[in-house]
Amino acid sequence: MAHLRLDWVLSGPGWADCTVADDKAEAEVTASYITTAPEDLLAAVTRLTAGATECRAQFEAEPTAFRWVFHREGTDVWIRLLRLAHGSAHDNRGTEIWSTQQHIDLVARAVIRCFDEVARQYGESAYRGKWGEHFPRTELEALRTTWRESRVDRPASPPAPPR
Repeated sequence: MAHLRLDWVLSGPGWADCTVADDKAEAEVTASYITTAPEDLLAAVTRLTAGATECRAQFEAEPTAFRWVFHREGTDVWIRLLRLAHGSAHDNRGTEIWSTQQHIDLVARAVIRCFDEVARQYGESAYRGKWGEHFPRTELEALRTTWRESRVDRPASPPAPPR
């Protein structure tokens, strides 16, 4: 549970390749601009960070779909990434292509870093030109704010006893 990396690369007009990896494995999925894939992923992780116990996000790859299934218990998050022949199919019709267990902080940080890097690499204007939609600034900042607030709300470690 010590490593999580997410990369979002604009691979062509209206297309992105997303790579997700932990210490054990990695998977690459494709997303089309026909849905709000980056916004959905950011919103799902924001809800999870705020305390939701289960969230989903979906990338459409015309006609294949990739569904992110997040399940949270305490500070642990289980992520399953499914490939589905059709986006309307139930989870149990999908094939799991990647899964991991991570701390909620690592999940939020990995997604924030990913989209910070996208903004740095492309710039928001060039992102819109390549993806076809605005950069998901509102959703990224909502995740960043929720993550910071969730970290502030944690009780501080008790002071060491005097010697």
